[in-house]
Amino acid sequence: MATWFKDVGTALGHVWRRSLQLRVIVSTLTLSLIVITILGVVLTSQITDRLLDAKINAAVEEMDRARNTVESQLAGVHDTGTQQQRLADARNALSNRGGTGQSSGVAGSFDSALSIVGGTPQQQISVGPISEVPEELRRFVQRNQVSYQFATVSDPDGYHGRALVIGSPSAEIPTLEIYLVFPLANEERSLALMRGTMMIGGLVLLVLLAAITALVTRQVVLPIRSAARIASRFADGRLKERMLVRGEDDMARLAQAFNEMAESLSNQITQLEEFGNLQRRFTSDVSHELRTPLTTVRMAADLIHSSSDALDPALARSAELLVTELDRFEGLLNDLLEISRHDAGVAELQVESLDVRMCARAAISTVRHLAKDAGIEVVIDLPEDPLVADVDPRRVERVLRNLLANAIDHSEGKPVLIRMRGDADANAVAVVVRDQGVGLRPGEEKLVFNRFWRSDPSRMRRSGGTGLGLSISVEDANLHEGRLEAWGEVGLGASFRLTLPLVRGKKLGPSPLPLEPVSRKSQRSVEAVPADTTDTATTPFPRPEPSAEQSAEAEATGSEVNGAAPRPAPDAASSDVESGGLLRESGDVQS
Repeated sequence: MATWFKDVGTALGHVWRRSLQLRVIVSTLTLSLIVITILGVVLTSQITDRLLDAKINAAVEEMDRARNTVESQLAGVHDTGTQQQRLADARNALSNRGGTGQSSGVAGSFDSALSIVGGTPQQQISVGPISEVPEELRRFVQRNQVSYQFATVSDPDGYHGRALVIGSPSAEIPTLEIYLVFPLANEERSLALMRGTMMIGGLVLLVLLAAITALVTRQVVLPIRSAARIASRFADGRLKERMLVRGEDDMARLAQAFNEMAESLSNQITQLEEFGNLQRRFTSDVSHELRTPLTTVRMAADLIHSSSDALDPALARSAELLVTELDRFEGLLNDLLEISRHDAGVAELQVESLDVRMCARAAISTVRHLAKDAGIEVVIDLPEDPLVADVDPRRVERVLRNLLANAIDHSEGKPVLIRMRGDADANAVAVVVRDQGVGLRPGEEKLVFNRFWRSDPSRMRRSGGTGLGLSISVEDANLHEGRLEAWGEVGLGASFRLTLPLVRGKKLGPSPLPLEPVSRKSQRSVEAVPADTTDTATTPFPRPEPSAEQSAEAEATGSEVNGAAPRPAPDAASSDVESGGLLRESGDVQS
């Protein structure tokens, strides 16, 4: 039952929030009901007071006539038995209905009660329903005051209800008390009829107000709903949608203004699309046109560079710089062509089902020379078991290559970590590339994927990047229906996480690897640890140890293990040089 009421309340709340017409109608009816209630209370109070005032005035006049009648009947009588008879005769004289004691006058029907103190010894003699008279009223009358009081009475005829009881002393007979009881049945019926009429009239008025409010609000709400519906269609790309203009009122001016705004936006969007298409076409055409002269210059530069041994050292150096910049120029052209394909929406995936570790190894091999030239150690943590996913190997390799080159550029000589994990339940494979260099300032984790954006424009790129690598990487990740995210903190380095689905078409779940380093998260809770406590995380990226087979093979052949030559015992002279090696995979590395 509680769940049903909760569901009903939620549904009503949803309707209340969504319907402007319902809120206006309910608000109008609520305010109208308050006004009608106040008006009904005031009118009922005024009418009741008028009826009672008229009843009291008529009762006072009737009391004057009754007092004269009773006094004339009791004049000169002092015997107790005679007074009793005369009181009964006087009460009968007040009645026009024989012994019933009921009489009618200007104030309506009434009953009478008489009381006198007389006889020897003195005793109270009374006739009529003297017990119905309130004691408080009798005290006022006994003090020679004409008084009245509203009380609840019952008579032999079966009436039980409110009544006006008025009492008066006699000026000629000191102990005589005269009371008249006026039932208020007619007045109560009149007030009940009036209240019923007012209630029915109020309900009818509320229904009419609801209908009028619904009709009025409908004239306002319908154009607003039409504007909202057309605006939604406009946002979906249907730029020809317009509102219907009727008349010359405020709603018509609103529709006209809306149509003018829609027309202006449509023209601007069309112009921007044409400009974007022209810009993309220009970039693509320029890139294609530059390939022919670039190929010619490349052939000439390669020919000169192949003969650099016979040239002057200055000319040989110039030939080397020429080849290097041509490589960079060619990379820029390739990136411009690729980004233009993404902008035009014509980029396609060449999906293959393969081990993603192959893409990571290919990317590592590509940046191997950058790590050695910069003296930077790359820590590799790949799973032992294959991670088969539906990916485009060329694009995934390019993304990882861009992330590794970017990390090497900004690592400040510290190790760079690449880690890969998969989760079949989440249908996700994640690769994290982490450095400990300059890091990112707050907010730069979003800007880092902008085209040609650089945190420090004066910083030299070691990898000779074009400034489009991360932008293309984001597009490649989106093309795979994956995610590319960044995290960074000044002085602590940066972390980039690529998350791709294992099976295309299935929902991508949470990433198997955290974006923010675990050591950074736990650092907040161990800041109070003493300085002499043993810290096993002194080296942020622990070096994976080679297996026994790899060590034996290295000792026998003198070849590299994990991408680096066999390490002698470190000393002060060799410790800095050895950090330039490139470590291969290991499945139990922890950060």
